[in-house]
Amino acid sequence: MSRLTALPATRTAGEPTTKMRVPLLDLKAQYVSIKDEVLAAVAEVLESQCCINGPKVAELEEKIAALSGCRFALGVSSGTDAILNALMSLDIGPGDEVITTPFTFFATAGGIARVGAKPVFVDIDPDTYNIDPALIEAAITEKTKAIIPVHLFGQMADMDPIMEIADGHGLAIIEDAAQSIGSTYKGGKAGGIGTVGCLSFFPSKNLGAAGDGGMIVTNNERLYERMKMMRNHGAGPKYYHKYVGGNFRLDAIQAAILLVKLEYLSDWSEARRQTAAYYDEKFKHTVIKTPFINPDCISVYNQYVISVPNRDGLARRGGLAAHLRERGIGCEIYYPLPMHLQECFKCLGYRQGDLPEAEKAAKEVLAIPVYPELTEQMKEYTSQTIIEFYE
Repeated sequence: MSRLTALPATRTAGEPTTKMRVPLLDLKAQYVSIKDEVLAAVAEVLESQCCINGPKVAELEEKIAALSGCRFALGVSSGTDAILNALMSLDIGPGDEVITTPFTFFATAGGIARVGAKPVFVDIDPDTYNIDPALIEAAITEKTKAIIPVHLFGQMADMDPIMEIADGHGLAIIEDAAQSIGSTYKGGKAGGIGTVGCLSFFPSKNLGAAGDGGMIVTNNERLYERMKMMRNHGAGPKYYHKYVGGNFRLDAIQAAILLVKLEYLSDWSEARRQTAAYYDEKFKHTVIKTPFINPDCISVYNQYVISVPNRDGLARRGGLAAHLRERGIGCEIYYPLPMHLQECFKCLGYRQGDLPEAEKAAKEVLAIPVYPELTEQMKEYTSQTIIEFYE
């Protein structure tokens, strides 16, 4: 048994095991492993001086469309702009309502507000943290135009009942798959089940660029053509503007880097699942709530999120988050304040207690390291340090 597993016989409660540094995410470790390929890909773009759209973006679009099980894919400037473009292209704006989850990154609700529509928040399933389909029907009004389910932490939402509700009311489905590229639900791919899917290539994502980037996927050709024009200020042909769009283009350098990384994505996702299985086993007989994965889903674990008592600490005693950071282990709270309680959405009239499951999750969740380059020692140290806190 290694030193990290066997605790010293004289250890007192709260005393750490041998200390080491385990960042929440180590992009440098990933970069080192593919550095030569990335530099060659970037150099190729620079030599061509085709820096906006072009063959690299087209190649990436083709491969992401195939990965998502869609006919069309459109490279855009970010995951946020993917959502914004989709909403604009679906003619969603002032007077309209869009149902979504309060437990998500701001871009989901922010995109709805930016087009002038009203976000309508529905509480989450306490196990998956995704929107609870059973609560959606009651939130639909004559103003509802779309539903945005978020595939949070790498696991897809329960799409069958969501699609059934949407079909019954003639609503569009915009899948926020920013955290779930490559994940599946009953064999269907993230982003490829609804009307349109939105992906993010933010550097911390499983498939991350060296800056901002995103992708929109769809099977609807008419919608694709409109989103394509929206990406370029609503123009088609050049200098003739059918719509008021935006500058949502993807840089060719980012596409070239993503093409290199895409070849490794499947292996990286499997490594994340193996680490998740390791943590699941380690935390099996503890107070730690590990991620629940719907049997219909295959998760890619963009984050491994546990739910714990005493995450933030009480009075003079620090909580688990502080305990981990003091011992060199990275962790992050996704998300500390649900969307319905954000100051910018105060005008919507939500109050504390309106969406209890989202509010409870915000007080208990904590993401711990799960990236592919974690060593066995790092995983052992991380899990052991958490377990020790609750002994």
